[in-house]
Amino acid sequence: MKTIPPALQTHLDSGTTTLAWCWRIARADGLAFGFTDHDRALVFDGTEFEPESGLTASEIRSGADLSVDAQDAAGALRSDRISEADILDGRWDNAGVELWRVNWQAPGQRVLMRRGAIGQIRRGRHAFVAEIRSMSHILGQTVGRTFQASCDAALGDARCGVDLEDPAYRGAGTVIDGLRDRAFAASGLGGFAPGWFRFGMLDWTTGPNAGRRAEVLGHDRSDGIAVLTLLEAPIRAFGAGDSFTIHAGCDKRVTTCARKFGNVVNFRGFPHIPGQDTILRYASQDGGHNGGVL
Repeated sequence: MKTIPPALQTHLDSGTTTLAWCWRIARADGLAFGFTDHDRALVFDGTEFEPESGLTASEIRSGADLSVDAQDAAGALRSDRISEADILDGRWDNAGVELWRVNWQAPGQRVLMRRGAIGQIRRGRHAFVAEIRSMSHILGQTVGRTFQASCDAALGDARCGVDLEDPAYRGAGTVIDGLRDRAFAASGLGGFAPGWFRFGMLDWTTGPNAGRRAEVLGHDRSDGIAVLTLLEAPIRAFGAGDSFTIHAGCDKRVTTCARKFGNVVNFRGFPHIPGQDTILRYASQDGGHNGGVL
């Protein structure tokens, strides 16, 4: 149940209201943006809400159970702060959203209608539609550990313990030539064995993708030159001379943890659990029935 401030309640009871919707969106990179359907800029809580930004929302849907309530926000890519490149780049994914009902004549009279997060974003040529999920979507996320053979820690985090800033696991390179939209030859990595950076992370330091991060799908070497393949093509095309830093990757297997990182003591999987093929095994006449492990 929402508590409406007395001043706003008095305004609502007056019969003639001056109300507007305001959206405050906080992205994962720390930037916060404000949008309103009013024709003037509104300011409160240290955020300026841009007027007539092309952002409109559907009706608010709420249920009495714990299902995920959703609302769609549609935009025409008209605001200078909402760019198609940033949407494609994932900058707005899972951003926190606050939806306010505000008296635009006195922004201090306002009530928070909903908190949520941006879910699926559907993009067209000139517009986008973003799904705003209620906070109950968090209840559908997996919490805790999973009983699996592979490691469930993120390489380099506190549970893993590997220092990715160690020169053995970190490199710096420069694009020599683009081979495909997501593959390129790079200098500076000749001292690393092929496959060393597979499943690792690449951070662009110069060029149009500076500040972006990409996952490495493949790492080969040809005539002493490293050839890297990214999982996804960057939104902005890379070119010769673009620099990056890159960290080693892990396929989450216990053998890799032991041989590549010498870190099996911190392995967070269960490598000795029976595989799915165990339930498919059956008795045969070729021996092996000595009571031992199949």
